[in-house]
Amino acid sequence: MVFPVSAALLDALVLSVVEAEDTYGYKITQEIREAMEMSESTLYPVLRRLLKSECLTSYDQEYLGRNRRYYQITEKGREQLKIYREEWILYKDKINGLISGHTDKEVNI
Repeated sequence: MVFPVSAALLDALVLSVVEAEDTYGYKITQEIREAMEMSESTLYPVLRRLLKSECLTSYDQEYLGRNRRYYQITEKGREQLKIYREEWILYKDKINGLISGHTDKEVNI
């Protein structure tokens, strides 16, 4: 993708994936890759930031004889995700309007 991806967008994507179900890092990366390129090395700083800000919690669970770390969204994370979703709609509409050549009045922003 030629457009830069912000930390807030990465946070929103991770929270969106984890909101659906508790899950682990590799699976989060795979789901986000359906929309954009993302490496696991990019994901783990995002997870640490979301844990530190108390938007996520984590727990370990055994899987095939090894521990796997799962991430779970918190109430604070749900509130933050709601804000991200509201902001995303405004942002997306404005960008679509500009790129398609419509003014704010034509897009009803």
